[in-house]
Amino acid sequence: MKKLLLAAFALLILSVMSASVSAQKATRITFKRGSDRAIVTGTLDGYRSKRTFVIRVLKGQRMTTESAGNNAITVSIEAPKGSTYEQDMAADCHDRNEVFPTAAGDYRITVTECQKADRWKGKFRMVVEVR
Repeated sequence: MKKLLLAAFALLILSVMSASVSAQKATRITFKRGSDRAIVTGTLDGYRSKRTFVIRVLKGQRMTTESAGNNAITVSIEAPKGSTYEQDMAADCHDRNEVFPTAAGDYRITVTECQKADRWKGKFRMVVEVR
């Protein structure tokens, strides 16, 4: 009986862990044919909530991000290996970023609620442009 309860508990833990891992999966940003910008949307549930996006860029391009909604967001960018990009976290919410020149590879963009503004829950919009 103990083994059965232990196995059920282990199965429960594994299912909870896999559910939380899938909730954190990054969303790939793609552009419509002929476009160099995309509007990215998502939902945040508070200060601890985050949404992660991935975008592939080529060497030497210019990538920018900017909030396009009413809710204050903070945008963090993690460059691929081999890049010399270091994000300058200014005193503002830091929703505007520019990476130039880019290294080739996947950039990880994480959006969180800006902790320097009023709290909110709901939808956000962000423009990502690569030229």
